[in-house]
This record gives sequence, structure tokens and C-alpha cells, in this order.
Amino acid sequence: MAGTPERPLDDAASSEAPDRVRVRMVIAYDGTGYQGWQWQRIGLGVQQVVEEALARLFPSAPRVHGSSRTDTGVHALGMVAHFDVPRGEWRFSGTKLRLAVNAWLPEDVRVLTAARCAPEFHARFDALGKEYRYLIWNAPASNPLLRARAWHVPRKLDLAAMRAAAARLVGTHDFRAFSTNPGYERASTRRTLTRVVVQRRGPLLTGIIDGDGFLYRMCRGIAGTLVQVGLRRFDPEQMLEILTRRDRRLAGMTAPPHGLVLWKVRYAPSARTRRSGA
Repeated sequence: MAGTPERPLDDAASSEAPDRVRVRMVIAYDGTGYQGWQWQRIGLGVQQVVEEALARLFPSAPRVHGSSRTDTGVHALGMVAHFDVPRGEWRFSGTKLRLAVNAWLPEDVRVLTAARCAPEFHARFDALGKEYRYLIWNAPASNPLLRARAWHVPRKLDLAAMRAAAARLVGTHDFRAFSTNPGYERASTRRTLTRVVVQRRGPLLTGIIDGDGFLYRMCRGIAGTLVQVGLRRFDPEQMLEILTRRDRRLAGMTAPPHGLVLWKVRYAPSARTRRSGA
């Protein structure tokens, strides 16, 4: 917002001293009006509006650390984040904090839960896995109620072929062919997917992708490729060849961002909040 100093874009951990309290939140947002989760030099990130709301409640204006870096236009239902505040500023229960911060947030961003957590918990580095969901409206006419939530594909899709292709992506592979170059060198492009399925309910298809981590635009690359399998531009048997050759040009298109939702982030039981609503 106007007059707010720009925060650095790194997501480094902030250590909590004994005189500080660490709080864990689950945040949902409609990403239509945002340039992703992170603070942006140009444009508005969800992280910025959450931090500005917290600054209304805590004089220390805490920095928020998110579990993921969703892209422009991508939505979230289960973004996990944490922040630290001086112990002397903590006068809320989790329930009261949720109500207070939501009063200062725009309507397209909401804190779903908030609670104190262990001081060593880190929303990003403690995450064991994430589930994304991609929505596709497969009917000749688009659904105006889902125009900002689902990718409209008017041609009939071969659901059996999409499911067969999805099954071939499960396991530990090099997913470079499904990821866009982020502009920096990556330590590894190997990831493990534990679940890739396509569900149908009438004309609405939901692709569920669960794994230990994701490369830049990897979920959208998978979704776009599965749709092109459904359009019979690829055979399911080609998935393993695409993975092996590690060439982005061989896989399908990158699906548009508005169909993608960060559904949930998984943690070990020991990383859960210390007291529900505390």
C-alpha cells in the first residue's frame, strides 16, 4: 500500500528469542488480484497485505514467513505461515487474533486459523509435503461462476487417458520437463509425487497432485500436459519418455494459473501448534 516500505523478497527464517512468541496461521486467498504470495517490487503480493494487517495489531510489524511461493493468479485454501512478536505484545487468543486480523484484511484474503506454536516451527522448512488441486471445466459452454477458478476446456477430454498418464507420474522422478525455468540454478529437479489423480464430477474435473515439493510452475505443467493427453495430442505412454529426456519442449503447455489452488501443507505431528486456539 502507499507509504509502506518495501520488504526484502527472501524468506529466511527468523530465530525466536525467549522473549518472543511464534504464531502459526492457515491462510486462504483468491489470487486473482495478486502477483503471487510474496512481496513484490511492482504489484501486490498476499504476504504484503497480511503483514500490513498484522502491523495494525502489533507495533513490531512482524514479518510473515509462508510455506509456499504461489505464482500470480494462483489461489490458496491452506497456505501455512508463521510470524514472531515480542512477548509483551501478545495479548490475544488464537481465536481473537483470527477475528482481529481478518477485520483488517481485504475480503479476498482470510486467516482461517491462528495459534501459538513451538518456537522452532518454520512454515516453509518444516513442511513434509503439499497438495495442489487444479480445476478444469470441461463443457462446450464455460461456467461463469467458475471463470476465475477453473480452466475452461470446451473440447471433450479422454478421462481414461488422462488417468493413465497421471499414474505414470507417481514416484521419484526428474520433473525438469514439466517446469518453467525460474531464472536461477536449481540444486535438484528431482521430486517425489505420492498421488496424481484426475477426478470428475459432471463437467468439473479436479486434478490432485500431492508430493514432497514442486518446481517452478511444475503443477501447471503437469495439468497442461494431462489436458493435452485428454485431447489425444500425447499418449499416456509418452510420460516416462518426457520425464527421462528432461526437456520442457517435449511436455505439454503450462496451464493457466487461475485453475490452481494450494490445497494443504503437511507437517509431522510434532510440528503442530502447541495449544489449539492458545
